[in-house]
Amino acid sequence: MSEREKTYVEDVNRSIYDIRNGEKDVYRIKKGLTPDIVAEISEKKKDPAWMANFRLQSLQIYNEMEVPDWGPSIEGLNMEDIVTYVKPNTHMSAKWSEVPEDIKDTFEKLGIPQAERKSLAGVGAQYDSELVYHNVREEVAAQGVVYTDMESALNGEYADMVRKHFMKLVPPRDHKFAALHGAVWSGGSFVYVPPGVSVTIPLQSYFRLNAPGAGQFEHTLIIVDEGAYLHFIEGCSAPKYNVANLHAGCVELFVGKNAKLRYSTIENWSKNMYNLNTKRALVEEGGTIEWVSGSFGSHVSYLYPMSVLNGKGARAEFTGITFAGAGQNLDTGTKVVHNAPETTSYINTKSISKDGGISTFRSSVVVKNSAAKSKSAVSCQSLMLDDKSRSDTIPAMDIRTQDADIGHEAKIGRISDEAVFYLMSRGISEEDARAMIVSGFADNVSKELPLEYAVEMNNLIRLEMKGSIG
Repeated sequence: MSEREKTYVEDVNRSIYDIRNGEKDVYRIKKGLTPDIVAEISEKKKDPAWMANFRLQSLQIYNEMEVPDWGPSIEGLNMEDIVTYVKPNTHMSAKWSEVPEDIKDTFEKLGIPQAERKSLAGVGAQYDSELVYHNVREEVAAQGVVYTDMESALNGEYADMVRKHFMKLVPPRDHKFAALHGAVWSGGSFVYVPPGVSVTIPLQSYFRLNAPGAGQFEHTLIIVDEGAYLHFIEGCSAPKYNVANLHAGCVELFVGKNAKLRYSTIENWSKNMYNLNTKRALVEEGGTIEWVSGSFGSHVSYLYPMSVLNGKGARAEFTGITFAGAGQNLDTGTKVVHNAPETTSYINTKSISKDGGISTFRSSVVVKNSAAKSKSAVSCQSLMLDDKSRSDTIPAMDIRTQDADIGHEAKIGRISDEAVFYLMSRGISEEDARAMIVSGFADNVSKELPLEYAVEMNNLIRLEMKGSIG
């Protein structure tokens, strides 16, 4: 038996995500990125005048800015070939029975309605550029919790709240793909949790990109008011095509005084996807943001959720796991800015790379001179399963006060022969020993994820090992 078979770890089984439907778009904008295309999207979305202007200004900024040159190559992404808006052949519904059969079948196979019935307070399901289903439990709505699609929020009674917060945390000038998002965004979720309200069961949005050669640009805006609590889950997947697809969404989270928000993401895009997403949270006094992030898909990822700790005693936790297989270059990590005294951040990440996959972890911790008595701890561990794969750790720390407690540790390694031998000496087969080591490595991150309905994560945790002592 070959050495490769002895040490081979199966790729995450993506067959369930590769189901694809024939294209039955009711509307598909032409390829490329021009003022006319942006204006057409704005007209289709029935934007208010300020948003129509915002889109065109964002496009101008996009055209002025350079593509980042410090991360993985995105040469294979040509915006002239990307369709920025695809409207599926349906309208949004609060009744699952009214969603067209082919779209419903996709989400049924992904376990979304089933998960909703079991354990979710509300679900939004986006298909290509539009939400096709949105529902929230009556008892949650009765608490004053607002959970709706961005377009309804933009044009409804929460219009002023949207205008006050939209792309204020992630302005279009932040980077080129933030500007792109500002120009062509479509779909996404708006959540408002009133003061003191605790949403005890999670809300979930699921984003599904079915159209080849298309982009998805959903915008998620969540405001958790003073003393409130919310757990929000985001899932996303797409079937594999032989053309580039693009995901450039934006997530803006506002965490009020003494409020707490947990934001979990399970991302399993296909390997033709460029995932250039931007996520940011602003945390007020005594508030907490918890990020839980699983990145398993996409060809190239740039993803660094950022926490801005603006009030005394604000807290950020980031727990992440990345799995990079053949043909994947996943550049992930997190950023934290300590702007106020006695703020705390804790970062714990694991990455696994195999079959030539490249996994890069970047962290940026900034402690301003206004953040005395702050604490930050960064821990990142990488496991390479063969000699073809690569793992890099690039931490950055900018500490501007002497009155702070800062720590960083990083470990990069391979499965040790000694550990495998030890387990085998206890009667465990080689393949089981290797599987145990990989699963154990991921365990303290994976247990933070909402496993009960996260199909993607289960696929990762049940890594199949091939081969045994020959």
